Amino acid sequence: MFAGFTLLLAFARVLPKSLQMRHFDVFNGDADGICALHQLRLADPRESELITGVKRDISLLKKVHAKAGDHVTVLDISLDKNRDDLVRLLQAGVTAQYFDHHFAGAIPDSEQLDTQINIDADVCTSLLVNDHLDGAHLAWAVTAAFGDNLFDSARAAAAPLALSEMQLAQLEYLGTLMNYNGYGVTLDDLHFTPDELYRAIRPFADPFAFITESDVYAKMAEGYASDIAQARELVSEIEEDAIKVILLPDAAWTRRVSGVYGNELARSAPDRAHALMTVLPDSQYRISVRAPLNNKTGADELCMQFPTGGGRKAAAGINAMPADMFDGFIDAFRSMYGR
Repeated sequence: MFAGFTLLLAFARVLPKSLQMRHFDVFNGDADGICALHQLRLADPRESELITGVKRDISLLKKVHAKAGDHVTVLDISLDKNRDDLVRLLQAGVTAQYFDHHFAGAIPDSEQLDTQINIDADVCTSLLVNDHLDGAHLAWAVTAAFGDNLFDSARAAAAPLALSEMQLAQLEYLGTLMNYNGYGVTLDDLHFTPDELYRAIRPFADPFAFITESDVYAKMAEGYASDIAQARELVSEIEEDAIKVILLPDAAWTRRVSGVYGNELARSAPDRAHALMTVLPDSQYRISVRAPLNNKTGADELCMQFPTGGGRKAAAGINAMPADMFDGFIDAFRSMYGR
């Protein structure tokens, strides 16, 4: 399969520009999606159309308008949420390569599709890409794993790099900042749009160079410090041995920080599940769920019981849940993690 792709690409480069295939890089706007793409393009540089969005904007293949002979690389978005558009592209003669760690459901049977999907709770998309590239840009995969709150996986993956504790802490913080930057309802909530952040990172093969040299890094760090300080002042709505629920006001800073704050809470109480519920002006809730770190399962199952819910086993969310489902959600939350 990959040999065929390589020959096709080599042939395309000698064609007139107007006849060459087009490339589309479709990626989640968080640390995992961006680092996965960065690893691939460090290994295989190419011009492509970038298609991304805020972290929760995962129905991205609907934005791809490709034709026969074009190629799409898809990173860190659920195939289940994009299946219809993936089938549309495959039927149009588009080839696709798909890396992901979210629930996939039925995978289309097509010779034009290569999938590398693993929904294990200790895996992220960047670690799958790292395996595909035989560790060529491992430090960026480690950064992504930290950003996805997979601290044990990040440290295990980092072993060949022989990093100091200070260096590991630097990659952990970078992953946290990149994940933080992806959260928001619209791109206006973000400090940098995901494609802007990817372009800022693209010149840096070494994440430590990005940390020390980039103004983008400094701005993300400044914003994160302000937002997380406010989040730590929030009071719990429900706090029990098995679950904790915090209500957030609907403001730009809460939209930015909710995901990384949820990760922080999960690490602080690894036997407890957490739900951050943002009160929306239209009588709905936007919810981020973190399964206990000592029982990284069920978050996707829980959220998929409600409208607009989805995610992965360890971390999932609901984009817009009607307010009259609040009690039902709390009951389901207790049932999932209180047993």
